[in-house]
Amino acid sequence: MRQSLTLSLYFGRHFFAAILTVLIVLAVLAFSFDTVELLRRASGRADASLGLVLEMSILKLPSLMTKLFPFAVLFGGMLALSRLTRSQELTVSRAAGVSVWQFLFPGIALSLLLGVFLVTVYNPLSAAMLARYENIDAKVMRGRTSMLAVSSGGLWLREADANGQVVVHALRVAQQGVELRDAILFYYEGRDTFVKRIDAAVAMLEPGQWQLQNAVVSYPDRAAERHEHLTVPTTLTFDRIQESFASPATISFWELPSFIGTLENAGFSAMRHRLHFYTLLASPILLCAMLLIAASFSLRLTRRGGIGAMLAGGVAAGFLLYFTVELMQPFGLNGTLPVPLAAWAPTVVFVMLGISLLFHLEDG
Repeated sequence: MRQSLTLSLYFGRHFFAAILTVLIVLAVLAFSFDTVELLRRASGRADASLGLVLEMSILKLPSLMTKLFPFAVLFGGMLALSRLTRSQELTVSRAAGVSVWQFLFPGIALSLLLGVFLVTVYNPLSAAMLARYENIDAKVMRGRTSMLAVSSGGLWLREADANGQVVVHALRVAQQGVELRDAILFYYEGRDTFVKRIDAAVAMLEPGQWQLQNAVVSYPDRAAERHEHLTVPTTLTFDRIQESFASPATISFWELPSFIGTLENAGFSAMRHRLHFYTLLASPILLCAMLLIAASFSLRLTRRGGIGAMLAGGVAAGFLLYFTVELMQPFGLNGTLPVPLAAWAPTVVFVMLGISLLFHLEDG
């Protein structure tokens, strides 16, 4: 039997309402817990007012919701199917010849469209808000003043303190930022008073200092000085340079490919960003997998009247997803597995698991 368009839209509305309901509940919980955590971190900091904390919570919420969307589809699908089963609507539909795949099609299509929307439209907004959040968090909550930016023109790094700032530029980078080639150091007193400029063929980062080779020091009011070897102090460390990179979640899906190319051309590893990019590509299929698993749990367990067992199974599936994703990511980051495989493996596993459970349910 072919399912009518009216019946498909009816099932689709149920799925949409249930997913939206769960999503709102998760958003309220995430916002509340994150606000409490930020208030705890802000205690004792004069610059961290209540208004700033609320602003940070709002800016971070879209990023948190990105991680919660699969769970919203999972529990929303379970909620919609359990309601339809209790009202006997699914029973009547199946008695009329509608298969499990037909009444699940509206939910699967909705999950796929939702995933595409998350990647193409929602992600750029979430990335921009998270970048703003991390900027405030670094300055107010962590007190960090070093900032790094990578562009097609090379590497730019800023180090600031109460007395002034140093802006470092390098055309090429080696050893993940420890060695800079064709480096230029601009020294400023205060915010914008130029003090001197140092050009060096090579700048090596060592604990508490830069070791410069073939350096030329230029001053605004006297002749330049040449040094074969020159040591200048710095508060930067290898870890601080690595931490200064923008996290992959702060970069829009549309900008990630070009940023990855720029990062690799500058001499840095882009493994984290590649993994994030492929994970985003897998998001629509992952949401579909969550709906398949929701159907396999709700349709099977509600028949037996085991609502508690249904919820327990859904929670177990959610934790299994989280564990699988977290387990595969380190293998992709350290090169043990290809990055596409590490990003797509959890999705493929959950799709196959959901389809196999539903085939078993339909045949049984």
